[in-house]
Amino acid sequence: MTDINPKAGRKEWIGLAVLVLPCLLVSMDISVLFFALPFISADLAPTGAQQLWIMDVYGFVLAGMLITMGSLGDRIGRRRLLMIGAGAFGVASVVAAYSTGAEVLIATRALLGLAGATLMPSTLALIRNMFHDGGQRKTAIALWTGGMTGGAVIGPIVGGFLLDHFWWGSAFLVNVPAMVLLLVLGPILLPEFRAPASGRFDLVSAVLSLAAVLPVIYGIKQTAVDGIRPLPALAVVAGLAAGAVFVRRQRTNAAPLIDVALFRHRTFSASLAVNVVTMFGFIGITLYTNQFMQLVLGLRPFTAALWSLIVMPAVAAAIAVSGILASRVRPAYVVGAGLLVTTSGFLVLAWVRVDSPLWVVLVAAGAVAAGILMVVTLTSDLILTAAPPERAGAASALSETGSELGGALGLAILGSVGAAVYHHRMAEPLLAGPGLPSEALRAAGETLGGATAVAARLPGPAGTALLDAGREAFTQGLNVTAGAGAVVMALAAVLAVVVLRRLPAGQAPAPQAAHHREPVAQP
Repeated sequence: MTDINPKAGRKEWIGLAVLVLPCLLVSMDISVLFFALPFISADLAPTGAQQLWIMDVYGFVLAGMLITMGSLGDRIGRRRLLMIGAGAFGVASVVAAYSTGAEVLIATRALLGLAGATLMPSTLALIRNMFHDGGQRKTAIALWTGGMTGGAVIGPIVGGFLLDHFWWGSAFLVNVPAMVLLLVLGPILLPEFRAPASGRFDLVSAVLSLAAVLPVIYGIKQTAVDGIRPLPALAVVAGLAAGAVFVRRQRTNAAPLIDVALFRHRTFSASLAVNVVTMFGFIGITLYTNQFMQLVLGLRPFTAALWSLIVMPAVAAAIAVSGILASRVRPAYVVGAGLLVTTSGFLVLAWVRVDSPLWVVLVAAGAVAAGILMVVTLTSDLILTAAPPERAGAASALSETGSELGGALGLAILGSVGAAVYHHRMAEPLLAGPGLPSEALRAAGETLGGATAVAARLPGPAGTALLDAGREAFTQGLNVTAGAGAVVMALAAVLAVVVLRRLPAGQAPAPQAAHHREPVAQP
């Protein structure tokens, strides 16, 4: 009798390593420019607006094209799209490294985002094809998730190291060897998969998905930076309107980019919602913990990034434990436990003080990261297995888009909460302080970075007093933000347990709207 869920062998596990590599680089490329931007500004002399676009266009295009590329991979072949994306990512990296002007760098960053959008859903969807055993698939997704999150941590470290020894273009060239390796090994180790009888690709829906996601992400991120302004608010409204048109078209189209029937599946919808909430908390609080280590505790950025690696073994252990538990305990309780671990990290941050030692912050940040990775590993598996195999690419793209949206909301909402506390707490010290120019007062009242710069220009006691007040105000903002995050995570834990409690341990949910056709899978 043939095993309906055959175990993956050495070839599949080596292939997984090949799949994790582009995920690591795509995630790393979001943060690798943090250290390079001053060097780029000195060399290319971009305007203020161009500098913002150099940083943001990659993430905007990546988020906007995920749904389209996930569906396209289902149609033309996931491995084929992965190879096309890898080639484009490598070429764009070379062009970006040798950019002669800000306009060229902005254009190549956009192309990198487009290529990244082909890589992320293709890699996760191929895991569905390579690992049929539930336990092995959960382990594979855990490693894939670790690659995605590890890239965000490694990015600043790699960027700092390269800029200490080479010019800023080296931060892009590091992508090239990995993409060449993927192009060489991918056809050998990875299976091809495309959906049978998928119909014509709907270009109108692709444009609508971009018109829906891109303005919403842009509007939320700009609101997080500048507060509520007419243009970002209008962008969010326009994106929501385009999203409504997109959903309506998916319901009536014979070959939709997204099968909206998937959202009727409780497991799929609940897992997607949990992903959004977890990234909301993770990105929102990471913004504060990184600044706390640098501006309150006085660590250099590169040093802070190195210290953050200390928690990685604990995070890896949490992922391994969650994988073991998932085969014996109902997913609802494992997801709920992960969210409660994250809640505990938020609660520790809610009690952090200006003079708290570094290890307290690292333990709290480690708990947040460990809990979230426990959750995302399981919810990603639930999302993939709740969708029929021919829709795995589109489902994984929805998962990634939800993560991008959750991160943007975290920056906007939790960022605004902390900023409001900081502004309120700094009002009295600034009024009572020395007679500062209005520009300096505004800068010191906006951010702790601004207060630090202003304090450096003031004579001894006055500068020290302003810096102390800024650090205290920022820490109080962190406390309130972490408290709000703890409430959100705890509520998410309760909802996850309630909605997912009927799903048995070690059993994948039945695919929604699965078609009785054999998928086209090729070696």
